[in-house]
Amino acid sequence: MPTAHRNYVDGEWVESSSGDTFEVLNPANTNEVVGEFQSSTAEDAEAAVEAAVAGKDEWASTPGPERGTILKETAQILEDQKDELTETLTREEGKTLDEAGGEVQRAIDIFYYYAQKASDLGGTVKSSSSTDTELYTKREPLGTVALITPWNYPIAIPAWKLAPALAAGNTAVIKPASAAPTVASKLLEALDEAGLPDGVANYVTGSGSEVGSVLTDHEGVDAVSFTGSTQVGTSVAQAAADDLKRVQCEMGGKNPTVVMPSANVDEAVDIVGSGAFGVTGQACTACSRAIVHEDVYDEFVEGVTEYAESIEIAPGVENADMGPHVTRSELEGTLEYVEIPDEEDGATLETGGERLTGDEYDDGYFVEPAVFSDVTSDMRIAQEEVFGPVLAVLKVGSFEEGLEVANDVDYGLSASIVTQDLTEANEFAESVESGVAKVNEKTTGLELHVPFGGYKQSSTDTYREQGDAGLDFFTSTKTVYLNY
Repeated sequence: MPTAHRNYVDGEWVESSSGDTFEVLNPANTNEVVGEFQSSTAEDAEAAVEAAVAGKDEWASTPGPERGTILKETAQILEDQKDELTETLTREEGKTLDEAGGEVQRAIDIFYYYAQKASDLGGTVKSSSSTDTELYTKREPLGTVALITPWNYPIAIPAWKLAPALAAGNTAVIKPASAAPTVASKLLEALDEAGLPDGVANYVTGSGSEVGSVLTDHEGVDAVSFTGSTQVGTSVAQAAADDLKRVQCEMGGKNPTVVMPSANVDEAVDIVGSGAFGVTGQACTACSRAIVHEDVYDEFVEGVTEYAESIEIAPGVENADMGPHVTRSELEGTLEYVEIPDEEDGATLETGGERLTGDEYDDGYFVEPAVFSDVTSDMRIAQEEVFGPVLAVLKVGSFEEGLEVANDVDYGLSASIVTQDLTEANEFAESVESGVAKVNEKTTGLELHVPFGGYKQSSTDTYREQGDAGLDFFTSTKTVYLNY
Protein backbone atom coordinates (compact mmCIF):
# COMPACT_ATOMS: atom_id res chain seq x y z
CA MET A 1 0.00 0.00 0.00
CA PRO A 2 1.28 3.49 -0.80
CA THR A 3 1.95 5.86 2.08
CA ALA A 4 -1.09 8.00 2.87
CA HIS A 5 -0.07 11.62 3.52
CA ARG A 6 -2.22 14.14 5.34
CA ASN A 7 -2.39 17.89 5.54
CA TYR A 8 -0.51 19.59 8.37
CA VAL A 9 -2.71 22.19 10.08
CA ASP A 10 -2.23 23.77 13.52
CA GLY A 11 0.37 21.20 14.50
CA GLU A 12 -1.73 18.18 13.54
CA TRP A 13 -1.72 15.83 10.55
CA VAL A 14 -5.32 15.86 9.35
CA GLU A 15 -7.43 14.52 6.51
CA SER A 16 -9.25 16.77 4.07
CA SER A 17 -12.88 17.57 4.74
CA SER A 18 -13.60 16.22 1.25
CA GLY A 19 -12.59 12.69 2.22
CA ASP A 20 -10.98 12.41 -1.22
CA THR A 21 -7.37 11.69 -2.10
CA PHE A 22 -5.18 11.58 -5.20
CA GLU A 23 -2.20 9.43 -6.12
CA VAL A 24 1.29 10.47 -7.19
CA LEU A 25 3.00 8.07 -9.57
CA ASN A 26 6.65 7.34 -10.19
CA PRO A 27 7.34 9.00 -13.58
CA ALA A 28 9.92 6.33 -14.41
CA ASN A 29 7.46 3.53 -13.63
CA THR A 30 3.82 4.58 -13.56
CA ASN A 31 2.84 1.21 -12.09
CA GLU A 32 4.35 2.41 -8.82
CA VAL A 33 2.31 4.72 -6.59
CA VAL A 34 4.70 6.92 -4.61
CA GLY A 35 2.08 8.31 -2.26
CA GLU A 36 -1.53 9.21 -1.64
CA PHE A 37 -2.43 12.83 -0.80
CA GLN A 38 -5.38 14.89 0.34
CA SER A 39 -7.65 16.49 -2.26
CA SER A 40 -8.11 19.58 -0.15
CA THR A 41 -11.04 21.96 -0.29
CA ALA A 42 -11.39 25.69 0.24
CA GLU A 43 -12.54 24.82 3.77
CA ASP A 44 -9.23 23.02 4.41
CA ALA A 45 -7.23 25.98 3.11
CA GLU A 46 -9.23 28.37 5.27
CA ALA A 47 -8.51 26.25 8.35
CA ALA A 48 -4.80 26.37 7.55
CA VAL A 49 -4.84 30.15 7.12
CA GLU A 50 -6.80 30.62 10.33
CA ALA A 51 -4.32 28.47 12.23
CA ALA A 52 -1.46 30.56 10.87
CA VAL A 53 -3.21 33.81 11.76
CA ALA A 54 -3.86 32.56 15.30
CA GLY A 55 -0.18 31.75 15.78
CA LYS A 56 1.40 34.84 14.22
CA ASP A 57 1.64 37.08 17.28
CA GLU A 58 3.38 34.50 19.43
CA TRP A 59 5.83 33.57 16.67
CA ALA A 60 6.56 37.22 15.80
CA SER A 61 7.43 37.89 19.44
CA THR A 62 9.73 34.86 19.64
CA PRO A 63 13.34 36.13 19.69
CA GLY A 64 15.17 35.74 16.39
CA PRO A 65 17.92 33.51 17.82
CA GLU A 66 15.23 31.18 19.23
CA ARG A 67 13.56 30.97 15.83
CA GLY A 68 16.99 30.30 14.34
CA THR A 69 17.57 27.41 16.73
CA ILE A 70 14.45 25.67 15.41
CA LEU A 71 15.54 26.23 11.81
CA LYS A 72 19.00 24.87 12.61
CA GLU A 73 17.51 21.77 14.24
CA THR A 74 15.32 21.34 11.14
CA ALA A 75 18.41 21.44 8.93
CA GLN A 76 20.09 18.80 11.07
CA ILE A 77 17.05 16.52 10.87
CA LEU A 78 16.96 16.90 7.08
CA GLU A 79 20.69 16.20 6.92
CA ASP A 80 20.21 12.96 8.84
CA GLN A 81 17.51 11.97 6.35
CA LYS A 82 19.37 13.03 3.21
CA ASP A 83 19.66 9.60 1.60
CA GLU A 84 15.98 8.83 2.17
CA LEU A 85 14.90 12.26 0.92
CA THR A 86 17.07 11.89 -2.18
CA GLU A 87 15.53 8.57 -3.12
CA THR A 88 12.03 9.86 -2.42
CA LEU A 89 12.58 12.92 -4.60
CA THR A 90 13.92 10.74 -7.42
CA ARG A 91 10.97 8.35 -7.28
CA GLU A 92 8.49 11.22 -7.13
CA GLU A 93 9.87 13.81 -9.57
CA GLY A 94 12.20 11.74 -11.77
CA LYS A 95 15.55 13.45 -11.22
CA THR A 96 18.66 11.32 -11.20
CA LEU A 97 20.04 10.48 -7.77
CA ASP A 98 22.91 12.95 -8.23
CA GLU A 99 20.50 15.72 -9.22
CA ALA A 100 18.10 14.91 -6.40
CA GLY A 101 20.92 14.70 -3.86
CA GLY A 102 22.15 18.13 -4.90
CA GLU A 103 18.69 19.57 -4.46
CA VAL A 104 18.20 18.01 -1.03
CA GLN A 105 21.57 19.36 0.08
CA ARG A 106 20.53 22.81 -1.10
CA ALA A 107 17.41 22.65 1.08
CA ILE A 108 19.57 21.65 4.04
CA ASP A 109 21.99 24.51 3.38
CA ILE A 110 19.11 26.99 3.05
CA PHE A 111 17.78 26.11 6.49
CA TYR A 112 21.24 26.41 8.00
CA TYR A 113 21.73 29.77 6.26
CA TYR A 114 18.48 31.33 7.46
CA ALA A 115 18.92 29.82 10.91
CA GLN A 116 21.93 32.08 11.27
CA LYS A 117 20.23 35.01 9.56
CA ALA A 118 17.42 34.92 12.13
CA SER A 119 19.90 36.28 14.67
CA ASP A 120 20.90 39.18 12.41
CA LEU A 121 17.45 40.66 11.86
CA GLY A 122 17.11 44.09 13.39
CA GLY A 123 17.38 47.52 11.84
CA THR A 124 19.64 50.51 11.37
CA VAL A 125 20.46 53.62 13.38
CA LYS A 126 20.59 57.00 11.60
CA SER A 127 21.69 60.44 12.73
CA SER A 128 18.81 62.80 13.48
CA SER A 129 18.79 66.43 12.45
CA SER A 130 17.42 67.28 15.92
CA THR A 131 19.12 67.10 19.28
CA ASP A 132 17.86 64.71 21.93
CA THR A 133 16.39 62.42 19.25
CA GLU A 134 17.21 58.86 18.33
CA LEU A 135 16.30 57.81 14.81
CA TYR A 136 16.29 54.14 13.91
CA THR A 137 14.47 51.46 11.94
CA LYS A 138 12.99 48.11 12.91
CA ARG A 139 12.33 45.16 10.62
CA GLU A 140 9.07 43.41 11.43
CA PRO A 141 7.35 40.34 10.00
CA LEU A 142 4.44 40.83 7.63
CA GLY A 143 2.17 38.39 9.47
CA THR A 144 0.81 35.36 7.61
CA VAL A 145 2.17 34.41 4.19
CA ALA A 146 0.97 31.99 1.52
CA LEU A 147 3.62 30.01 -0.37
CA ILE A 148 2.73 28.29 -3.64
CA THR A 149 5.50 26.09 -5.00
CA PRO A 150 6.15 24.07 -8.21
CA TRP A 151 7.00 20.44 -8.81
CA ASN A 152 10.36 20.81 -10.57
CA TYR A 153 12.37 21.66 -7.42
CA PRO A 154 9.98 20.15 -4.88
CA ILE A 155 12.16 20.57 -1.80
CA ALA A 156 14.57 23.39 -2.68
CA ILE A 157 11.92 25.96 -3.63
CA PRO A 158 9.69 25.24 -0.60
CA ALA A 159 12.83 25.59 1.52
CA TRP A 160 13.89 28.91 0.03
CA LYS A 161 10.43 30.35 0.65
CA LEU A 162 9.61 28.74 4.00
CA ALA A 163 12.95 29.22 5.75
CA PRO A 164 13.22 33.03 5.31
CA ALA A 165 9.51 33.47 6.04
CA LEU A 166 9.90 31.69 9.38
CA ALA A 167 13.24 33.28 10.17
CA ALA A 168 11.65 36.71 9.78
CA GLY A 169 8.86 35.81 12.20
CA ASN A 170 5.99 35.11 9.83
CA THR A 171 3.56 32.23 9.97
CA ALA A 172 2.92 30.38 6.71
CA VAL A 173 0.67 28.15 4.66
CA ILE A 174 2.42 26.22 1.90
CA LYS A 175 0.72 24.51 -1.03
CA PRO A 176 3.08 22.34 -3.09
CA ALA A 177 2.36 21.26 -6.67
CA SER A 178 0.29 18.09 -6.87
CA ALA A 179 2.82 16.34 -9.12
CA ALA A 180 5.47 16.16 -6.37
CA PRO A 181 4.25 17.01 -2.86
CA THR A 182 6.02 14.34 -0.79
CA VAL A 183 9.34 15.98 0.00
CA ALA A 184 7.61 19.25 0.97
CA SER A 185 5.67 17.27 3.58
CA LYS A 186 9.03 16.04 4.88
CA LEU A 187 10.01 19.66 5.54
CA LEU A 188 6.95 20.05 7.74
CA GLU A 189 7.72 16.79 9.53
CA ALA A 190 11.22 18.06 10.26
CA LEU A 191 9.96 21.43 11.49
CA ASP A 192 7.45 19.67 13.73
CA GLU A 193 10.16 17.42 15.15
CA ALA A 194 12.39 20.45 15.70
CA GLY A 195 9.76 22.01 17.95
CA LEU A 196 8.02 24.56 15.73
CA PRO A 197 4.96 25.85 17.62
CA ASP A 198 1.53 24.77 16.41
CA GLY A 199 0.08 26.83 13.58
CA VAL A 200 3.32 28.53 12.58
CA ALA A 201 3.72 26.46 9.39
CA ASN A 202 0.85 24.68 7.68
CA TYR A 203 0.70 22.42 4.60
CA VAL A 204 -2.23 21.63 2.31
CA THR A 205 -2.27 19.63 -0.90
CA GLY A 206 -4.70 19.54 -3.78
CA SER A 207 -5.84 21.41 -6.83
CA GLY A 208 -4.92 25.05 -7.22
CA SER A 209 -8.42 25.69 -8.52
CA GLU A 210 -9.80 24.48 -5.18
CA VAL A 211 -7.42 25.99 -2.63
CA GLY A 212 -5.43 28.60 -4.55
CA SER A 213 -8.04 31.35 -4.39
CA VAL A 214 -8.18 31.08 -0.59
CA LEU A 215 -4.44 31.60 -0.37
CA THR A 216 -4.53 34.66 -2.63
CA ASP A 217 -7.82 36.19 -1.46
CA HIS A 218 -8.15 35.42 2.27
CA GLU A 219 -8.09 38.60 4.34
CA GLY A 220 -5.81 36.92 6.87
CA VAL A 221 -3.04 36.44 4.29
CA ASP A 222 -0.63 39.37 4.18
CA ALA A 223 1.68 38.25 1.36
CA VAL A 224 1.85 35.66 -1.40
CA SER A 225 5.01 34.12 -2.86
CA PHE A 226 4.53 32.01 -6.00
CA THR A 227 6.79 30.07 -8.34
CA GLY A 228 5.36 28.51 -11.48
CA SER A 229 4.14 29.34 -14.97
CA THR A 230 3.75 32.88 -16.23
CA GLN A 231 0.07 32.35 -16.96
CA VAL A 232 -0.78 31.18 -13.43
CA GLY A 233 1.64 33.61 -11.78
CA THR A 234 0.03 36.57 -13.51
CA SER A 235 -3.37 35.48 -12.21
CA VAL A 236 -1.97 35.03 -8.71
CA ALA A 237 -0.38 38.49 -8.74
CA GLN A 238 -3.59 40.13 -9.95
CA ALA A 239 -5.72 38.35 -7.36
CA ALA A 240 -3.35 39.16 -4.49
CA ALA A 241 -3.08 42.79 -5.55
CA ASP A 242 -6.83 43.37 -5.26
CA ASP A 243 -6.52 44.01 -1.52
CA LEU A 244 -2.92 45.24 -1.65
CA LYS A 245 -1.24 42.06 -0.44
CA ARG A 246 2.51 42.01 -0.95
CA VAL A 247 3.18 39.64 -3.85
CA GLN A 248 6.20 38.00 -5.42
CA CYS A 249 5.99 35.73 -8.47
CA GLU A 250 8.86 33.99 -10.24
CA MET A 251 7.72 32.45 -13.49
CA GLY A 252 8.88 31.18 -16.88
CA GLY A 253 12.03 31.58 -18.95
CA LYS A 254 13.42 31.27 -22.46
CA ASN A 255 17.04 31.39 -21.44
CA PRO A 256 19.87 31.99 -23.93
CA THR A 257 23.54 31.15 -23.99
CA VAL A 258 25.50 33.25 -26.47
CA VAL A 259 28.61 31.55 -27.92
CA MET A 260 31.27 33.83 -29.42
CA PRO A 261 34.25 33.00 -31.70
CA SER A 262 36.77 33.38 -28.87
CA ALA A 263 35.11 30.56 -26.92
CA ASN A 264 36.54 27.08 -26.66
CA VAL A 265 33.82 25.27 -28.58
CA ASP A 266 34.13 22.04 -26.59
CA GLU A 267 33.67 23.98 -23.36
CA ALA A 268 30.74 25.86 -24.87
CA VAL A 269 29.09 22.57 -25.84
CA ASP A 270 29.45 21.28 -22.28
CA ILE A 271 28.06 24.53 -20.83
CA VAL A 272 25.06 24.58 -23.15
CA GLY A 273 24.44 20.83 -23.05
CA SER A 274 24.40 20.61 -19.27
CA GLY A 275 22.25 23.73 -19.05
CA ALA A 276 19.76 22.50 -21.64
CA PHE A 277 19.44 18.81 -20.79
CA GLY A 278 20.21 18.65 -17.06
CA VAL A 279 17.17 17.81 -14.89
CA THR A 280 15.50 16.79 -18.19
CA GLY A 281 15.27 20.46 -19.15
CA GLN A 282 12.64 20.91 -16.42
CA ALA A 283 14.10 24.07 -14.91
CA CYS A 284 12.90 27.64 -15.30
CA THR A 285 16.57 28.58 -15.81
CA ALA A 286 17.32 25.82 -18.36
CA CYS A 287 19.12 26.89 -21.54
CA SER A 288 16.53 26.82 -24.30
CA ARG A 289 18.40 28.84 -26.94
CA ALA A 290 22.02 28.63 -28.04
CA ILE A 291 22.84 31.81 -29.95
CA VAL A 292 26.05 31.01 -31.81
CA HIS A 293 28.37 33.17 -33.90
CA GLU A 294 28.59 32.06 -37.51
CA ASP A 295 32.36 31.48 -37.26
CA VAL A 296 31.85 28.56 -34.85
CA TYR A 297 28.24 27.67 -35.64
CA ASP A 298 28.77 24.46 -37.63
CA GLU A 299 31.35 23.14 -35.18
CA PHE A 300 29.03 23.92 -32.26
CA VAL A 301 25.98 22.27 -33.86
CA GLU A 302 28.01 19.12 -34.53
CA GLY A 303 29.34 19.09 -30.99
CA VAL A 304 26.05 19.71 -29.18
CA THR A 305 24.33 17.10 -31.36
CA GLU A 306 26.93 14.53 -30.32
CA TYR A 307 26.49 15.66 -26.71
CA ALA A 308 22.74 15.07 -26.86
CA GLU A 309 23.16 11.68 -28.50
CA SER A 310 25.65 10.60 -25.83
CA ILE A 311 23.25 11.21 -22.94
CA GLU A 312 22.29 8.02 -21.12
CA ILE A 313 18.58 8.00 -20.28
CA ALA A 314 17.19 5.77 -17.55
CA PRO A 315 15.09 5.82 -14.38
CA GLY A 316 16.53 8.27 -11.90
CA VAL A 317 17.35 5.54 -9.38
CA GLU A 318 19.86 4.13 -11.89
CA ASN A 319 21.66 7.50 -11.76
CA ALA A 320 22.14 7.82 -15.51
CA ASP A 321 22.55 11.21 -17.21
CA MET A 322 18.86 12.05 -17.61
CA GLY A 323 15.62 10.82 -16.12
CA PRO A 324 11.99 11.06 -17.28
CA HIS A 325 9.53 13.91 -17.50
CA VAL A 326 7.50 14.32 -14.33
CA THR A 327 4.06 13.64 -15.84
CA ARG A 328 2.42 12.52 -19.05
CA SER A 329 1.20 16.05 -19.75
CA GLU A 330 4.74 17.45 -19.47
CA LEU A 331 6.02 14.75 -21.84
CA GLU A 332 3.24 15.47 -24.31
CA GLY A 333 4.01 19.19 -24.14
CA THR A 334 7.62 18.53 -25.12
CA LEU A 335 6.62 16.20 -27.96
CA GLU A 336 4.22 18.83 -29.31
CA TYR A 337 7.00 21.42 -29.43
CA VAL A 338 9.23 18.99 -31.30
CA GLU A 339 6.55 18.82 -34.00
CA ILE A 340 6.15 22.61 -34.32
CA PRO A 341 9.27 23.24 -36.47
CA ASP A 342 7.85 20.85 -39.09
CA GLU A 343 5.16 23.47 -39.61
CA GLU A 344 7.68 26.32 -39.89
CA ASP A 345 10.14 26.98 -42.67
CA GLY A 346 13.79 26.28 -42.09
CA ALA A 347 14.37 24.61 -38.73
CA THR A 348 16.24 21.30 -38.84
CA LEU A 349 15.89 18.54 -36.25
CA GLU A 350 19.48 17.39 -35.81
CA THR A 351 18.69 14.67 -33.27
CA GLY A 352 16.21 13.41 -30.70
CA GLY A 353 12.68 14.40 -29.89
CA GLU A 354 11.23 10.87 -29.83
CA ARG A 355 9.50 9.24 -26.91
CA LEU A 356 11.52 6.24 -25.76
CA THR A 357 9.80 2.85 -25.66
CA GLY A 358 10.70 -0.74 -24.92
CA ASP A 359 12.23 -2.45 -21.91
CA GLU A 360 12.45 -0.03 -18.96
CA TYR A 361 10.95 2.87 -20.92
CA ASP A 362 7.41 1.62 -21.62
CA ASP A 363 5.99 2.51 -18.21
CA GLY A 364 7.70 5.91 -17.92
CA TYR A 365 7.73 9.37 -19.48
CA PHE A 366 11.07 9.26 -21.26
CA VAL A 367 12.09 11.36 -24.26
CA GLU A 368 15.28 11.81 -26.26
CA PRO A 369 16.94 15.22 -25.89
CA ALA A 370 16.35 17.25 -29.06
CA VAL A 371 18.56 19.71 -30.92
CA PHE A 372 17.20 22.02 -33.63
CA SER A 373 19.51 24.00 -35.92
CA ASP A 374 18.71 26.73 -38.46
CA VAL A 375 16.27 28.28 -36.00
CA THR A 376 15.38 31.96 -36.39
CA SER A 377 14.20 34.27 -33.64
CA ASP A 378 10.67 34.60 -35.01
CA MET A 379 9.91 30.86 -34.70
CA ARG A 380 7.70 29.63 -31.87
CA ILE A 381 10.42 27.25 -30.71
CA ALA A 382 12.67 30.29 -30.21
CA GLN A 383 10.02 32.30 -28.37
CA GLU A 384 7.93 29.99 -26.18
CA GLU A 385 8.96 28.10 -23.04
CA VAL A 386 9.17 24.35 -23.70
CA PHE A 387 10.14 23.04 -20.23
CA GLY A 388 11.79 19.96 -21.62
CA PRO A 389 15.14 18.85 -23.11
CA VAL A 390 14.79 20.80 -26.36
CA LEU A 391 17.52 23.15 -27.59
CA ALA A 392 17.11 25.66 -30.41
CA VAL A 393 20.38 26.79 -32.05
CA LEU A 394 20.36 30.19 -33.76
CA LYS A 395 23.11 31.70 -35.95
CA VAL A 396 24.26 35.30 -35.58
CA GLY A 397 26.94 37.36 -37.33
CA SER A 398 28.16 39.56 -34.47
CA PHE A 399 28.14 40.13 -30.74
CA GLU A 400 25.63 42.94 -31.19
CA GLU A 401 23.26 40.68 -33.11
CA GLY A 402 23.70 37.95 -30.51
CA LEU A 403 22.74 40.34 -27.71
CA GLU A 404 19.75 41.57 -29.70
CA VAL A 405 18.52 38.01 -30.29
CA ALA A 406 19.10 37.12 -26.63
CA ASN A 407 16.81 39.98 -25.61
CA ASP A 408 14.22 39.29 -28.33
CA VAL A 409 11.79 37.29 -26.13
CA ASP A 410 9.10 38.09 -23.58
CA TYR A 411 11.10 36.43 -20.80
CA GLY A 412 14.20 37.49 -18.89
CA LEU A 413 15.21 35.03 -16.19
CA SER A 414 18.74 33.69 -16.76
CA ALA A 415 21.24 34.28 -19.57
CA SER A 416 24.88 33.46 -20.19
CA ILE A 417 27.69 34.10 -22.64
CA VAL A 418 30.74 32.00 -23.50
CA THR A 419 33.61 34.25 -24.52
CA GLN A 420 37.23 35.11 -23.76
CA ASP A 421 36.68 38.75 -24.72
CA LEU A 422 36.46 40.89 -21.59
CA THR A 423 34.62 43.67 -23.38
CA GLU A 424 31.95 41.28 -24.63
CA ALA A 425 31.60 39.75 -21.17
CA ASN A 426 31.09 43.10 -19.49
CA GLU A 427 28.78 44.49 -22.15
CA PHE A 428 26.68 41.33 -22.01
CA ALA A 429 26.34 41.58 -18.23
CA GLU A 430 25.35 45.24 -18.56
CA SER A 431 22.91 44.94 -21.46
CA VAL A 432 21.22 41.55 -21.32
CA GLU A 433 17.60 41.84 -20.20
CA SER A 434 17.73 39.15 -17.57
CA GLY A 435 17.64 38.93 -13.79
CA VAL A 436 20.63 36.55 -13.79
CA ALA A 437 23.61 37.11 -16.10
CA LYS A 438 26.50 34.64 -16.26
CA VAL A 439 29.84 34.57 -18.05
CA ASN A 440 31.36 31.21 -19.08
CA GLU A 441 28.81 29.28 -17.06
CA LYS A 442 25.53 27.45 -17.73
CA THR A 443 22.24 29.26 -17.20
CA THR A 444 21.18 26.81 -14.48
CA GLY A 445 22.61 26.69 -10.97
CA LEU A 446 22.20 29.35 -8.31
CA GLU A 447 24.05 30.46 -5.18
CA LEU A 448 21.72 30.52 -2.18
CA HIS A 449 23.06 33.73 -0.62
CA VAL A 450 22.51 36.12 -3.55
CA PRO A 451 19.24 37.45 -4.99
CA PHE A 452 17.35 35.46 -7.63
CA GLY A 453 14.59 36.69 -9.90
CA GLY A 454 13.73 37.70 -13.45
CA TYR A 455 12.73 40.56 -15.69
CA LYS A 456 9.80 40.97 -18.10
CA GLN A 457 7.35 38.03 -18.11
CA SER A 458 9.67 35.94 -15.94
CA SER A 459 8.80 37.81 -12.76
CA THR A 460 6.60 40.39 -11.12
CA ASP A 461 9.99 42.05 -10.48
CA THR A 462 8.75 43.25 -7.11
CA TYR A 463 11.06 41.45 -4.70
CA ARG A 464 13.87 38.95 -5.21
CA GLU A 465 14.23 35.57 -3.53
CA GLN A 466 17.14 34.04 -1.60
CA GLY A 467 19.89 35.68 0.42
CA ASP A 468 19.11 38.92 2.21
CA ALA A 469 16.56 39.68 -0.50
CA GLY A 470 14.50 36.75 0.72
CA LEU A 471 14.23 38.41 4.11
CA ASP A 472 13.38 41.77 2.51
CA PHE A 473 10.23 40.30 1.01
CA PHE A 474 9.06 38.80 4.28
CA THR A 475 9.65 41.90 6.42
CA SER A 476 8.39 45.46 6.63
CA THR A 477 10.39 48.43 7.89
CA LYS A 478 9.20 50.72 10.68
CA THR A 479 10.99 54.02 11.30
CA VAL A 480 11.12 55.17 14.94
CA TYR A 481 11.65 58.79 16.09
CA LEU A 482 12.54 58.61 19.80
CA ASN A 483 12.71 62.03 21.47
CA TYR A 484 13.91 62.51 25.04
